[in-house]
Amino acid sequence: MGKAPIITEEASAQALAQYCPDLQDWPQSWRYEERDLVSGQRIVEFFKPFFVHLLAQGLAAKTLRRHRDHLWMLGGEVMRRRQEDSHLSRLPVEKVTFALLEEDGGPLIWPRITEQEQDAFDATCRKFYQFLTATKNNRG
Repeated sequence: MGKAPIITEEASAQALAQYCPDLQDWPQSWRYEERDLVSGQRIVEFFKPFFVHLLAQGLAAKTLRRHRDHLWMLGGEVMRRRQEDSHLSRLPVEKVTFALLEEDGGPLIWPRITEQEQDAFDATCRKFYQFLTATKNNRG
């Protein structure tokens, strides 16, 4: 079994820019109000370590695109839930995002997607949940 490539910070930033060239636009696509942009930017920053983790795994381009698209959906769902629930809007986006994830997957997406699409979305959410849990455990 081969070793995962060592990725420097600069190399990971370049790979991330290539993998997700519109990442800086995600907060704008999720916003309901102007003040949502800050929360959207925090979600993007919260996602970046997971993106770098995925890139380091040497996954197929199609798989990487699928995970990227699902994370965009997850960010949109976080923003939607925060917009609809005043309690969630007062919590840090990281906490809301983690609360929407479970060992079995992610939140149901609205408007409803097909069962097959939800299953694929859940697979990404499971990976993200495992990543966050392992990262949290490694930090103590």
